[in-house]
Amino acid sequence: MAADEGLDLVEISVNGNTTITKIMDFGKFKYEQKKRASEARKNQKTIEMKEVWVKPFIEENDLNIKMKKVFEFLGEGNKVKIAVMTRGSKKVLARGKDAVPELFARILEIVGDKGTLESKSKPDERTKSIIIAPAK
Repeated sequence: MAADEGLDLVEISVNGNTTITKIMDFGKFKYEQKKRASEARKNQKTIEMKEVWVKPFIEENDLNIKMKKVFEFLGEGNKVKIAVMTRGSKKVLARGKDAVPELFARILEIVGDKGTLESKSKPDERTKSIIIAPAK
């Protein structure tokens, strides 16, 4: 019957004793399926993770320059990881452990409603970081 009309008999699914088949042009079906997959890939939005490094005792103007870059990344729809290296310098360790949480609080205050805090690094990690996602 399918061969008479120049079509193919395609097995759709097999459930135990019953088999579901369909009469169709298999080449056209595969082409349309490939086209739909291509269109879905084209329309999907990829979110990248951008990274900005800061020092624990960064000056105000330097922080403002870094924050301009953060706002640019958030405006493009990317997540931003803001990382601070906390070990290495005796000067950093001697000035107290409150510097990094205070810096992150300042950054979150500057970001305001343009982004939301997604996650923080663990307290025992060498590199402290926060991830900011774009506001919805």
